[in-house]
Amino acid sequence: MALSQRSRAVLTLFSARDCVHCHRIRLLLSAKGVSYDHVVVDLDDPPEDLIELNPYNSVPTLVDRDLVLYDTSVISEYLDERYPHPPLMPVDPLSRARLRLAMVRLENDWLTLVDQIEEGGKPAEAARKALKDDLTSNAPAFQASKFFLSPEFSLADCAFAPLIWRFESLGIQLPKDAQSIIDYGERIFHSQTFARSMTPEERALRA
Repeated sequence: MALSQRSRAVLTLFSARDCVHCHRIRLLLSAKGVSYDHVVVDLDDPPEDLIELNPYNSVPTLVDRDLVLYDTSVISEYLDERYPHPPLMPVDPLSRARLRLAMVRLENDWLTLVDQIEEGGKPAEAARKALKDDLTSNAPAFQASKFFLSPEFSLADCAFAPLIWRFESLGIQLPKDAQSIIDYGERIFHSQTFARSMTPEERALRA
């Protein structure tokens, strides 16, 4: 059954139990302090609601009244504008552009490698090494500020922190040269904002 009109009056997030993209949106909503209905989705058997709302049957999918969004970056930008406090992007255009470019790199390169690792098989090991090497070469960017390229928590942190949380489950062990990435992640992981964003399955990734 499709979502009722009453249900659509409430912000609804369709999300998988352990999905780095979904975790990104849940972390954003936690940072904003926004209440929402969380519909947990089994992607092998998507609910009828999701099938009717999203032609790709993908998660995350966000429903805000009559608006349906199903691209992670689009959802992130929308929520930051829809709920402007606290703002999760810098005021100046240069800093905003740098953070957006970093998130494009994350999505196009690093998360693609995560997908390959999770699929397993022979390509997984090559993807694991590529991700480890690429992260290590970019470690200096994580020590420039308290948060990623910014003194304040931003949309970029919502994107990066869920990936770093999954290092252990992905078999990623960074060298000492990349300690700044581990330190950066720990600063975020110890916050109530991050704790509220996780599903039980995600908590178990670092049990």
